Amino acid sequence: MNGKRVLITGATDGIGKQAALAIAGMGAAVTLVGRNEAKTRAVCGELQSQTGNADIDWLLGDLSSMAEARGVADEFRARHDRLDVLLNNAGAVFSEYQQSADGFEMTFALNHLSYYLLTHLLLDRLVDTAQAAGEARIINVSSSAHRTGSLQLDNLRDSSGFSMMSRYSASKLMNVLFTYELARRLADTAITVNAVHPGVVRTRFGHDTNRFWSLFLKVVQRLVAISPERGAATLVYLAASPDAAGISGKYWNDKRQQQSSGNSYDREQQRALWEYSAEVTGLG
Repeated sequence: MNGKRVLITGATDGIGKQAALAIAGMGAAVTLVGRNEAKTRAVCGELQSQTGNADIDWLLGDLSSMAEARGVADEFRARHDRLDVLLNNAGAVFSEYQQSADGFEMTFALNHLSYYLLTHLLLDRLVDTAQAAGEARIINVSSSAHRTGSLQLDNLRDSSGFSMMSRYSASKLMNVLFTYELARRLADTAITVNAVHPGVVRTRFGHDTNRFWSLFLKVVQRLVAISPERGAATLVYLAASPDAAGISGKYWNDKRQQQSSGNSYDREQQRALWEYSAEVTGLG
């Protein structure tokens, strides 16, 4: 990974942090994206100390806001002229309805729309790197929760019928739909695009929801969760392994390709999500 540049969102905790640690330890230059300045700065210093790799920097932005996502992309482009790996990992689950700065339900805004927007804003860097270096890679963190998700594009600006798990599973389905559509659109390039289920991981994910869901998620994690290191393993594999070179448009779990849900292969749903995302981000 020496000489390569990797951008990781949601990089200050959990599997994002562990992936950054492993990839930086392989010699890659790593850019972390976080939304809390003190924490992001501290994690950057921690990783530099642990890996001995001084080429780790950070960008600040709440990616649920399109303006802040654009700011992250602009700052990255100002600093760096290459991007070998984009790891879209930032995400959350919300127990109550919240609205993003742009008026969207927060789960959709953060878990899907940030992936779509940031990827497009950095696509020219990925294309240039792939042409110069022979490849570039995009990795989208999804979840097995996508299997119970359904695509509903008519209620993303209101609170009607809000359900934490239905919105979360829908957003994770969107990650897979987006992965497959983007992989098809980039088929003639040397850029690969893959989606990942990292497993049920022992992190703080979901601990900031309401008391019931926080307790429930903590119990589930205690019973079946894997370590953040193991949860990050497939992300690191797809970012760095020569064995993953040239493989695109796949869904992965535990370093192996798996079939995703039937809905995720529906090209009409892939196209509809793409067109909706392009319209609301102004990239259509």
